Amino acid sequence: MKQINRYIDSVFVSKDEILEEVTASIRDNNMPAISVSPSSGKLLTMLVSFTGAENVLEIGALGGYSGICLARGFGSGGNLTSLELEEKYAEVARNNLAKAGFGNQVTYIMGPALEGLEQLSVDQRQFDFFFIDADKENYHHYLERCIKLAEPGALIVADNVLAGGSVADKDAKQKRYTEHMKRFNELTANHPKLESLLIPIGDGLTVSRVKEK
Repeated sequence: MKQINRYIDSVFVSKDEILEEVTASIRDNNMPAISVSPSSGKLLTMLVSFTGAENVLEIGALGGYSGICLARGFGSGGNLTSLELEEKYAEVARNNLAKAGFGNQVTYIMGPALEGLEQLSVDQRQFDFFFIDADKENYHHYLERCIKLAEPGALIVADNVLAGGSVADKDAKQKRYTEHMKRFNELTANHPKLESLLIPIGDGLTVSRVKEK
């Protein structure tokens, strides 16, 4: 799996100084090195661009790597709302988004993501693209709340759904969230309001389209 990802990244992803600086800033601030893979980030940009999404919600900012990839998809015409638990992470992400030219197009909401999602619902906000990359134990909760906030036809993308390959390979090292990802994948595959597919790049991205009524 790692060898395949290295091949995909080497062939399809060009050197990106901005994202390399983001990766360095995450390392320099002693933050976990768990950003999306380069190819996963490129796919996020492509999906936002292809769908014409302009109101994007991100659950889990970390250092802003995925935020920049999402923002590149909508360019100057969209906005990113990012939910982040850690103040330090949000500050690093905010600085990185500003350096990338998207400082005026991103809003950070601090605190537990479920609380932020509830407030967005109260405010009657709607989004046409979602990216879930936070605590895996709550993925199923995040999914249901994203569906409630979604415009018809919106995309919901979730990262780490392969859990290092352990969801499919019983001999692979099991992660603490392997069973959570298995259940999440089954949920997206069989949800009556979604049309979904797992794309095996990076650590796996599940792409779900909210069905139009």
